[in-house]
Amino acid sequence: MRLLAVLAAGAAALALAAPSLAERSPSVAAHTSAYGTILFDGRGFVLYVFTRDTRTRSACTGACAKAWPPFLVRARPSAAKGAAAKLLGTIRRGDGKLQATYAGRPLYYYVGDRLPGQILCQDVVEYGGRWLVVRPSGKPVR
Repeated sequence: MRLLAVLAAGAAALALAAPSLAERSPSVAAHTSAYGTILFDGRGFVLYVFTRDTRTRSACTGACAKAWPPFLVRARPSAAKGAAAKLLGTIRRGDGKLQATYAGRPLYYYVGDRLPGQILCQDVVEYGGRWLVVRPSGKPVR
């Protein structure tokens, strides 16, 4: 019983930390980082874009989406401090789920970024494209 309780508590902690879950009231904000002012979700997790994506389709599925979970939402995200509401939107993924976009680009997390504010994979080439953090203007940071 004790082991089961410990496992359940660990799973609950991971669920709270996992930024890939669809948020009910998602938001996007801009905060200062080592890369200048960039976008984060409402919980403080950094958001990335993938250079292989188009404005209407995510090219990141399967193993890619496990390493780079999409920023899934139930509705269009709202703009918080520093983010432009007119640049926020959504696309429908191949599995039918909604993914947040900014300036038309689908937004993602990196699975290794486990703490708010953590940025471990800026300007990394994986899955046939480059992963970049984003400025409030919508321009990716190179």
